[in-house]
Amino acid sequence: MRRRTLLQAALAGGAGGLLSGSAMPVSAQQTGPVAGPLPSPLAPGAAPPAADDEAGWAAVAAAYPARLQTGIINLEYGAFGQMPLAIQAAYERYTVKVNQEGATFVRRDFVGYYQTLRQRIAAMVHADAGEIVITRNATESLQAVIGGYARLKPGDAVLMSDHDYDSARMAASWLERRRGVTVISINLPYPATHQNLIDAYDQALAAHPSVRLMLLTHLSHRDGLRQPVREIVAMARQRGVDVVVDSAQAWGQGPVDVHGDGIDFAVFNLHKWIGAPLGVGALYIRKDRIADIEPFMGEEPSERDPILGRVHTGMANFAAQMAAIDALDFHQALGTPIVGARLRHLRDLWALPARELAKIEVLTPDDPRLCAGMTSFRVKGQTTPAANTSLAAHLLEKHGLFTVVRTGLAGGACLRVTPGFSTTPADMAALVSALKEI
Repeated sequence: MRRRTLLQAALAGGAGGLLSGSAMPVSAQQTGPVAGPLPSPLAPGAAPPAADDEAGWAAVAAAYPARLQTGIINLEYGAFGQMPLAIQAAYERYTVKVNQEGATFVRRDFVGYYQTLRQRIAAMVHADAGEIVITRNATESLQAVIGGYARLKPGDAVLMSDHDYDSARMAASWLERRRGVTVISINLPYPATHQNLIDAYDQALAAHPSVRLMLLTHLSHRDGLRQPVREIVAMARQRGVDVVVDSAQAWGQGPVDVHGDGIDFAVFNLHKWIGAPLGVGALYIRKDRIADIEPFMGEEPSERDPILGRVHTGMANFAAQMAAIDALDFHQALGTPIVGARLRHLRDLWALPARELAKIEVLTPDDPRLCAGMTSFRVKGQTTPAANTSLAAHLLEKHGLFTVVRTGLAGGACLRVTPGFSTTPADMAALVSALKEI
């Protein structure tokens, strides 16, 4: 048989499959986690803390790596979420297990963990496990679904916006050469409102009836803008347009309901807000749309589990995927609504006062439907990357505040601030104090 991933061969169970004679449906054979501490940030019987319960969130923060004594306040948790200590320990145990047992484990037993992870992700995003395939990150998922989208022909168009992720935009632009389509990019309105975002896509689709595929970033990595996904997806469907939803930053900062929101294609990260080790993502394709995504580079998909053939990652980090199950347990002990409320509370502690400062422009709306914990700002009139790079350096060198520059928005560059589980109100107060000096 031709070279394939160990896991896909095992799951497909075809001739020469790794699990000889034991093709495993999604609901079969569960393999439990390696014994270790209960992956929860809460004491037994304790309720999740309220958004402003500082004692309760200090206890949660203690479950994460200790803050380094470097004089730096990390306000850039949007890059990736540090693993809780219990998940780090589980990851280390799984790494030892995989290394000790080698191919005997990978070829016989790992598939149970993989199926469990699919089931757990599916339950959280309100999908079926057969609609989920594990990837290394949301970028890989985006490239697979955009590059494999089979319903484009020359003369069709693809729509994207200035808020979409760079890799998604590049993949869409690649379709110009691959499929002979036109790529249309729009700038989302600023300041954004719930209705003018919907209107912007509606007007773009009305102006470009050749659009057949559209990118939609659920929560933008540039400025933290959360889109009204359900309304936009429904509007696009009425025009016969398919939508790829990038939920890499949205999932975990808030809930995702792919079936309820009418989503056909979506991508996720587990190392952003779920707390899994780096290198675990997921792709969702609604079951009756799997055939509209071509098998990856001629992959021969299994009839029993066809979504597996839409991505080909090669040898995966098995221990990271195993630990991701524990990370989901840890996250759900708090609950996504609780996490989202805390992150928005921390966000409001700095963003609302900053909006009152004469020289500061807060880009992200305060409408709770359109924001989460991640929010961007700049000095009014300072829109160049150089100016914002200089501002980031000033905040770090003088105030010990670590932020990140974001470019790509039509309105210009900005600084992104993203609190995390270890962030405190004092950190937010330090940012406000620094901004008042500008």
